[in-house]
Amino acid sequence: MEMPIAGLPGKVVAPNITPDPETGGGAWTDDQFARAIREGIGHDGRALFPMMPYEQYRHMSDEDLAAIIVYLRSLPAVRNPLPRTELNFPVKYLIRNVPEPLTEPVPDPDRKNPVKWGEYAVTTAACDGCHTPVVGHERPKSMAFAGGFHLEGPWGNVASANLTPDASGIGYYDEALFIQAMHTGYVKARELNQIMPYGEFKNIPEDELKAMFAYLKSLPPVKHRVDNSLPPTDCKLCQGKHGGGNLN
Repeated sequence: MEMPIAGLPGKVVAPNITPDPETGGGAWTDDQFARAIREGIGHDGRALFPMMPYEQYRHMSDEDLAAIIVYLRSLPAVRNPLPRTELNFPVKYLIRNVPEPLTEPVPDPDRKNPVKWGEYAVTTAACDGCHTPVVGHERPKSMAFAGGFHLEGPWGNVASANLTPDASGIGYYDEALFIQAMHTGYVKARELNQIMPYGEFKNIPEDELKAMFAYLKSLPPVKHRVDNSLPPTDCKLCQGKHGGGNLN
């Protein structure tokens, strides 16, 4: 399908990855799947647009990667011919420098350490891709997980939430509230916007969600108010425009 997000540099199409041999991934080797997922190189050798979060997936363990490929092979084959992604100049050339090869095995996370396990889960869920704002053309480490990234599409025009433990973020969350939000799409009585993929995250086991929460609570707090119930205003911190921006 063509990605319905405003502001993309061209036409970005999510390919058919069912095992159909002609229009999907049925003829791709395991290595081709692995390179696409963790290194950003498509089965035909082209660099994938980084909306596919391979920069985060490169931290996925070898065992988890193998399980994903086995699962994709088990799906019913669907014949669905799709157009290719067509990016505008100069992006189609610039992204060729983004993929990097993996040169050593990636081990499983230490599940006995909640923060380390949570870091692995948050990273491979690509949470920072939406929850870290783009300032200029970069995602500054000082604003990691501080929200404010714009997401415009069929779901409306919203900015991502601040996930740091500051009072302007999720400092008021406890473990139970975090699990409720991830499993139901509600923060008490407030419904999250549908762009937040709680429909998929509802299947994450509670012990893994607890680890994710432990990691998020360990992050440096960043004061950055993002409130989609307020009209968008200029924000001096992220240099964007979002609800509550003038309060920063």
